[in-house]
Amino acid sequence: MASIFEVLAEPRRREILDILRGGERPVGDLVERLALTQPTVSKHLRVLRGAGLVEVRQDAQRRLYRLRLEPLTEIDAWLAPYRRMWTDSLDALERHLDEMEDQ
Repeated sequence: MASIFEVLAEPRRREILDILRGGERPVGDLVERLALTQPTVSKHLRVLRGAGLVEVRQDAQRRLYRLRLEPLTEIDAWLAPYRRMWTDSLDALERHLDEMEDQ
């Protein structure tokens, strides 16, 4: 099974997740918004489902997909130290600019 990072390396899959942030969507809506064929969208959804990033619910003849946030905690945890580095760098820049302003 591919890691979440490998799954999200594909730009169209990230685009699907961005769309699903707005709420549950049927496959047809995703096909229309992405301007891809239905089989291509279904393939991406299958990969996203396998990684646990989306879940599907059957509603009569429609399959509705929604985002699952839990797996994204792995990415958030991985990014945390980089976020701290970024914040530290911005704080240092702010101090430097304040010092220049005082001079």
